[in-house]
Amino acid sequence: MLGPVVLALAAVLWVMGLVRLLRRNRPEATPWQADPMLPGLPHQRQTAPALEAVELTPAERDAFAGLVRRLGDGH
Repeated sequence: MLGPVVLALAAVLWVMGLVRLLRRNRPEATPWQADPMLPGLPHQRQTAPALEAVELTPAERDAFAGLVRRLGDGH
């Protein structure tokens, strides 16, 4: 007689724990995800850094072209 009662009680407790777990993991249940400013993260830059360009000498251009040819051949 005690077996079915214990089994029913265990089933009820398991369902209650499962409901709590599912409610806790809902996206709308976590308010910190809605906040765009998280205090643990550093301030993010809003603009991209300025582009930089370096002018190559003719010898450097030739060396780079040779490197690209070698890499293109699969060596």
